Amino acid sequence: MNAITDLFDLRGQTAVVTGASSGIGAGIARLLGEAGANVVANYRRNEEGARAVVDELRQGGGEAVSVQADVSKEDDVARLFDAARDAYGTVHILVANAGLQRDAPAHEMSLDDWSKVIDVNLTGQFLCCREAIREFRSRGMVPETCPSLGKIVSISSVHQFIPWAGRVNYAASKGGIMLMMQSLAQEYAHEKIRVNGIAPGAIKTNINTSAWDDPQAERSLLEKIPYGRVGEPRDVAQAALWLASDASDYVTGETIVVDGGMALYPSFREGG
Repeated sequence: MNAITDLFDLRGQTAVVTGASSGIGAGIARLLGEAGANVVANYRRNEEGARAVVDELRQGGGEAVSVQADVSKEDDVARLFDAARDAYGTVHILVANAGLQRDAPAHEMSLDDWSKVIDVNLTGQFLCCREAIREFRSRGMVPETCPSLGKIVSISSVHQFIPWAGRVNYAASKGGIMLMMQSLAQEYAHEKIRVNGIAPGAIKTNINTSAWDDPQAERSLLEKIPYGRVGEPRDVAQAALWLASDASDYVTGETIVVDGGMALYPSFREGG
């Protein structure tokens, strides 16, 4: 452990992280594992990436397994949680991160592109949240492990509240995630289930490589980021670690925006 993970000790707890084979999901899986959690690293296609995360955690003395599942499929989600129970007995933390983009102007967007993004980004999170809540409630409280019954972190985007032309399916899915998260938090807070969200801005991942992988593209992107740099997966992972830990035990139904100030509309510094 290090100074950060010592403060947010997750030893004895199991975390399911969806979309953990690369990018933000991989960063979160690594940091939760460094904090002592048993990590169930979910992937859909990138088995090599998920195994790399697992191998890294095991080499550091941690516990981790990788599990293939398409989160948009109900049976796959059930199998994912069965695998987590088989490996570690129960689940204490869900980080619902898996997501994708299929961009097009609305008048050219196919129904398949609309449906696929909604199915993975929004329905997939619902299926995982539902399965996690069922597991938390069937297990019951274990006060010596943590003061909450269970913890869910939904990874959304600043586009849950910033419209994004050419990506109506993606923005709609992220707006849905926000209200789903808040509704679940409201519904289950009395059972000591905490549900929160993270809304990342521009983060260096494979999904948006073209926006930052050359100096001109990065300069253009930085005009939207007051803090002056593009985010890294670990920036999001550190917020997820706090929300998954007991340090945030009185926090539910909230979204942490991790965006370097992008949502502050920096063009308004010059009058808009």
